[in-house]
Amino acid sequence: MASKVIEKKRKRSKSNAAATQQKKQQVEKAQSQKPTKEEEEPVEQVNEEDQDQQQQQQAVEAQEESASAGSQNGTPDLDTVATENLNFDFSSLSCCERTMKGIQAMGFEKMTEVQARTIPPLMAGRDVLGAAKTGSGKTLAFLIPAIEMLYRLKFKPRNGTGVIVISPTRELALQIFGVAKELLQFHEHTFGIVIGGANRKAEADKLVKGVNLLIATPGRLLDHLQNTRGFVYKNLKSLVIDEADRILEIGFEEEMRQIIRILPRERQTMLFSATQTTKVSDLARISLKQGPLYINVDQSKDTSTAEGLEQGYVVCESDKRFLLLFTFLRKNLKKKVIVFFSSCNSVKYHADLMNYIDVPVLDLHGKQKQQKRTATFFEFCNADRGILLCTDVAARGLDIPAVDWIVQFDPPDDPRDYIHRVGRTARGANGKGKSLLFLLPSEVGFLRLLKHARVPLNEYQFPSNKIANVQSQLEKLVEKNYYLNQSARDGFRSYLQAYAAFSLKKIYNVDSLDLAKVAKSFGFSTPPKVNLSITSSKK
Repeated sequence: MASKVIEKKRKRSKSNAAATQQKKQQVEKAQSQKPTKEEEEPVEQVNEEDQDQQQQQQAVEAQEESASAGSQNGTPDLDTVATENLNFDFSSLSCCERTMKGIQAMGFEKMTEVQARTIPPLMAGRDVLGAAKTGSGKTLAFLIPAIEMLYRLKFKPRNGTGVIVISPTRELALQIFGVAKELLQFHEHTFGIVIGGANRKAEADKLVKGVNLLIATPGRLLDHLQNTRGFVYKNLKSLVIDEADRILEIGFEEEMRQIIRILPRERQTMLFSATQTTKVSDLARISLKQGPLYINVDQSKDTSTAEGLEQGYVVCESDKRFLLLFTFLRKNLKKKVIVFFSSCNSVKYHADLMNYIDVPVLDLHGKQKQQKRTATFFEFCNADRGILLCTDVAARGLDIPAVDWIVQFDPPDDPRDYIHRVGRTARGANGKGKSLLFLLPSEVGFLRLLKHARVPLNEYQFPSNKIANVQSQLEKLVEKNYYLNQSARDGFRSYLQAYAAFSLKKIYNVDSLDLAKVAKSFGFSTPPKVNLSITSSKK
């Protein structure tokens, strides 16, 4: 039966295309959020001596006095409140009625631990350095205090931007924007988003009109700070740096330093990071006031991953990897599955192949245009079931509902990346999910690193007689289909290049790979001639 399936041609669904177009329109509408009646008024200078401004100044002074009550030395204050002494009811917060209505409309009654520990000190004006597992609810933890601050200070469009949230990726920025939109549905404050790949002029026009709460990626934010005349940010009162370690990992260290230098120094700062590195510490030092409150909700936990996550691994040779993946996905077509690959070209090839042989999948990677990435992301979010093939562009922060399986077809280079990937499932207080890690026999040393990082895994067994043996049909298909052949060559080359770039050379040694077996996993009977341009220098 599998032999017949693999020779079928790809089915193209017009209804899927229509659904994707609808998601695009929703995102475009969100990014061009219509201004409120207040926002349509001409932008006034912030230093006007009106009554609202006097009230705002008084509130600012009160907030600064509250913030100055924190520790005055450079060492972070540790959050020492026992869990049993925390109040997890949202009703216990001194939020305004409009914010509470937004929280209730979103269906929340109880706070997560990170919210219960973080929101009260933030609302008191403290700077916070937070460490929490992904999926812990930190988006609400920083948005609720930020929105309350805007309400207390009576921010209007003419006052410009009072809150900036910096996110590492466009997808995560869009996600935060969606949560902010729901929380603000009963408020009159303006909000917006600026991200790479979007219409810069439209963003600038809205910034000039006045955006009270702004979500941004680092590069585009710095661009507007430096080049958009009329962008009022001198009244900034709150800066949120989300997924700080990821922001720095993908190369935005210098942009962040420039942003910090440009923004007003007198502000509240919230910095969240799943891992604490030297670079994160440096960023915290230059962005936070002395003596921030350090909150780590996971330090007493036995594992580094969610409690509802069932984790396993499978060891198989290179030439059996695709056959096992194909078999696994065919058995889980009614589930919601995310599969991680190490390169964009590998994602593209496997998506082309799977769709051709009637295993419908979506793909998400960094080489796609932003409009395509956004549409794919929302299509998968809104689906009850489906398979998403992706690179690590989707591994951090994104809240995709009800993911059943995380499959790491290409293993990560670091235990932290593993933790971030599996964080896409078993989210929330009682979340459940499963994960599967593919390893070559030469890569089992990675398990020791995961054990050291407090990641519990069980070995899964897949009987060979249960694995679809479609290798010969796969090779014929790749040989005869020119488009698939070229895509497979690109995927093969990029897989080897990504492997050679791994830092854990003792575990991922490109010289130890059996290229003939690797080639078979990409549908070639013999390794194709490709320009690798790789080195295996030991680090």
